[in-house]
Amino acid sequence: MLQTVKKLMNKSTSFWFLLPTVAMFILIIIVPFLRGIYLSFTDWNNAVQSTFNFVGLDNYLGVLKEPQFLYSLQWTFIYTAVNVIVVNVIAIGLAILVTQKLKLTNLYRAGFFIPNLIGGIVLGTIWMFIFNSAIPYIGEALGNSFLAESFLNNAGTAKFALILVGTWQYIGYIMMIYIAAIQNIPKDLIEASSIDGANAWQRFRNVVLPMIRQSITIGTFLTLVNAFKQYDLNLMLSNGGPAQFGAGGSIQATQLLSLDIVKRGQLGTIENMRASAQSEAIIFFLILFVISMLQMHFTKSKEVEM
Repeated sequence: MLQTVKKLMNKSTSFWFLLPTVAMFILIIIVPFLRGIYLSFTDWNNAVQSTFNFVGLDNYLGVLKEPQFLYSLQWTFIYTAVNVIVVNVIAIGLAILVTQKLKLTNLYRAGFFIPNLIGGIVLGTIWMFIFNSAIPYIGEALGNSFLAESFLNNAGTAKFALILVGTWQYIGYIMMIYIAAIQNIPKDLIEASSIDGANAWQRFRNVVLPMIRQSITIGTFLTLVNAFKQYDLNLMLSNGGPAQFGAGGSIQATQLLSLDIVKRGQLGTIENMRASAQSEAIIFFLILFVISMLQMHFTKSKEVEM
């Protein structure tokens, strides 16, 4: 009887400690999310609107016909794919490098990690100055016409600039995950493979890679979500520009989906734009959820095979 009472008291204590966190999660995440789903089916125009009319799937159908939304969706997929591959490949390489017996190893680790500590707004402002002023100044001094023009004025180079900065910012964080994984590999395995005559590539492929497979799953997932949600860097570096003309008219060349949602929402009072932005956000959530689940399932199955 006494043990039963103690168990109930422990459960009660755990409940009261957990309650504030659960309550905040419901108020800050669940309630706004459910309200957002509701508003996406209405004619919401502005923040002070008190009554809403149900419009069914009109907002969703309208968004799916928008040239800018379709372009931003395509560009977001491209940006994410490149970012996930480049960040994880370079992060693994750097992790292997800084786990070797090198001088100033801690300095290298800190140097690679520092960009992740800088906020996207600040980082975007710094790199905007570099692309708009510093590099063109050097280009003019060298008489190089390619460098003399701002990278952010051309759609192709602006996309490259966004990928470059986004990759540079996040590599250090993912590198730390791989460093922890590599340092946990038993040294006996590495030494045994060396004795058996395995070269550096064979040791990496047959020993290191299988042992860090779980970390690759984590690194890929984090990079995937981070790249898909990229907003602040996109806003400050290029603000979605430059404009380019396509079949649907003027399109913002580097505008990722997160930035497109915010810009659409800022056009309140125009053709249900706030509700339209909300429906775009719901579509964005569903896409990210499905891709994340597929990625987790695929990488988990690969872990089992290894």
